[in-house]
Amino acid sequence: MSMLLKRGMGMCLPCLGGAADDVVVTPDPDIRRRQLAEAAEKRQKETTYRGVKNPEAVERKKKKQEEIEKQEMTSSVSGGGGGLRWQVG
Repeated sequence: MSMLLKRGMGMCLPCLGGAADDVVVTPDPDIRRRQLAEAAEKRQKETTYRGVKNPEAVERKKKKQEEIEKQEMTSSVSGGGGGLRWQVG
């Protein structure tokens, strides 16, 4: 019986020795967090532009519209109203 155990144990050792080489080292938590954030951004972009032929044009239009809205907001705050000025005189 002891002969059978030794043989069985000896057969497993080469398998365990090779398994150490196959172990994947997990990256640093900060690196892993960054990778997950990048993957989430990529998925979000793909979802946003699904079915759009020219995503760059859509992005340009969106930025232009945001700039126009921002200018309107700053002009209304500094002008004090809707852009019409009364002249008395």
